[in-house]
Amino acid sequence: MQQTFPGLLMAHAGQRPDAPAMREKAFGIWQTLSWSKLAEMVTDIAGAMHEAGLQRGDHMVVIGSNRPRLYATMLAAQSLGAIPVPLYQDAASAECVFPINNADIKFAVVEDQEQVDKLLDVREQCPQIARIIYDEPRGLRKYDEACLTAMDDFLVQGKAFTQKNPQFVAGEIAKCQPSDVAAMFFTSGTTGNPKGVVHTHNSLLDRASVGARFDKLTPADEVLAYLPPAWIGQNIFSYAQWLAVGYVVNCPESAATVTIDLKEVGPTYYFAPPRVFEGLLTSVMIRMEDAGAIKRKMFHHFMDLAKRVGPAKMDGKALGFLDSLHYALGDLMVYGPLRNNLGMSRVRVAYTAGEAIGPDLFSFYRSIGVNLKQLYGSTETAVFVCLQPDHQAKADTVGVPCEGVEIKLSESGEILVRSPGLLREYYKNPTATAEVLTADGWYHTSDAGFLDADGHLKIIDRVKDVGRIKGGRFDGAMFAPKYVENKLKFFSFVKEAVAFGDQRDRVCVMVNIDFDAVGNWAERQNLPYAGYTDLSQKAAVYDMIKACVEKVNADLSRDEMLAGSQISRFLILHKELDPDDGELTRTNKVRRGFIADKYSVLVDGLYADKTEQFIETQVKFEDGRTGSVSATLQLRDAQIFEPVKQAA
Repeated sequence: MQQTFPGLLMAHAGQRPDAPAMREKAFGIWQTLSWSKLAEMVTDIAGAMHEAGLQRGDHMVVIGSNRPRLYATMLAAQSLGAIPVPLYQDAASAECVFPINNADIKFAVVEDQEQVDKLLDVREQCPQIARIIYDEPRGLRKYDEACLTAMDDFLVQGKAFTQKNPQFVAGEIAKCQPSDVAAMFFTSGTTGNPKGVVHTHNSLLDRASVGARFDKLTPADEVLAYLPPAWIGQNIFSYAQWLAVGYVVNCPESAATVTIDLKEVGPTYYFAPPRVFEGLLTSVMIRMEDAGAIKRKMFHHFMDLAKRVGPAKMDGKALGFLDSLHYALGDLMVYGPLRNNLGMSRVRVAYTAGEAIGPDLFSFYRSIGVNLKQLYGSTETAVFVCLQPDHQAKADTVGVPCEGVEIKLSESGEILVRSPGLLREYYKNPTATAEVLTADGWYHTSDAGFLDADGHLKIIDRVKDVGRIKGGRFDGAMFAPKYVENKLKFFSFVKEAVAFGDQRDRVCVMVNIDFDAVGNWAERQNLPYAGYTDLSQKAAVYDMIKACVEKVNADLSRDEMLAGSQISRFLILHKELDPDDGELTRTNKVRRGFIADKYSVLVDGLYADKTEQFIETQVKFEDGRTGSVSATLQLRDAQIFEPVKQAA
């Protein structure tokens, strides 16, 4: 069978028709969909799509959470040679306009009323949309737009078509070639309009298969699909690798039930960006602070042990008899229950990617027995460029180049990649394509890094973000903002951080507190507050964040390359950074340049040594309304430490 997505689906359906392919939780009960039932659903949807006019080479938008019928829709489109284009379900309607028009979308499949409303809202700007299929009918009963069709009705139409033409879809699947375009993913658009990244069946499935072989994945593995399908990371793990391997994909009931569903499923293969691991750790720390004194003391005792010997144990190194015994006791009393509480008791392999993870956060999970590893890749490389082998997971690297990948460094230190998983092009953007792809097949990653003595790749930061301190105490020192931000974000009280310092005489940082963690702390301190803005500007909160900043500075002072990146001044923002306000991408990456412009008065205040600064900021609410938040922010100094010279 040809290595195409629908070809693999039909192979699984033929070889093990009754094996579970997907599970979906509905009304608290897990519903199982077998490979044969999935293939039947895909065939019916493909038949209806053909009748509706979807043709080979057409693009089709898919907007929604991870749902079996949306996955089936993507497979149905690929069966006809059409190209699914997943978009972020939490994007505002205006953010959908450019991708829809850029990809000439006429056909859309969406999850529910919210997504239908978005597309109806932009019809004047996207008049070519002729058909919208919706999966969840709740709230849509009285909509009478001619372009709308319920998925239930669509399936009935498709079944009637396939009964009359039983071999039609199979014939279309046979026409699909591995070199055909399989999907298009739009980038975050941190510097302008998003770009459509064009991938073939071969580029996606080659990388998916390489990753599966690397970690010895089997059909017995289970994953939880809870991240946006529009993010290629989720798409690779719960779509490409799912079809390449044939394991079970579990779809949670809703975003609100993910942590519960995670415990119920007990995935063996887990993937999450650092923000999710940070959130899980924060929730644990909050609960521990509310525990009794004896439990807290026991927890901290065994966590100190885990920090000392856990990573070595996970790396397969021998421990002394007493340490082994002590750790086994800790596993019984603390680590095992903790893994179970996190939903990771069955995890065999866990990956984090999307952005750098703080070394302390990374070590925490490995220390309690979770085989957390890092990988390196991007939308343009079909994710898998570097992977960390078991027992070789370093906190400060992203692994070794995986099968089929070549890496070299440019004179500026930029990482260049050549791989079978590279994008074909940026859709309708030959200029941008030429900027990142060389004639001999090398892709410019825009990341700065180097290969260490063991062949592991170490990422410093984005090439454009790595800067130098100019003037002052650390004149000429390297400044790596993301590295500084990630060290701050290890603290459960810090949700986000934005560092500035390139071509300036010192480093200054804006901090977002974690409202849940700091709110819980404030309640235990009997510190009253009226909301996020009020809590963020409490003197006691500033003292707590200052202590976190100075711990980071003490750590940086011991790093010969980055001692100059110590934080001189900081402030706590009066609002949370939000994708709807343009401050984060839809994958929650900081848009540092946008933030610098939007909050220029705060940046100027930090560098002018002001002690306070008034600011008023416009915000967008979930229902589309706008408002403003204002506050007088404190601007604080932090202690800088003398660099510690390493022994020769």
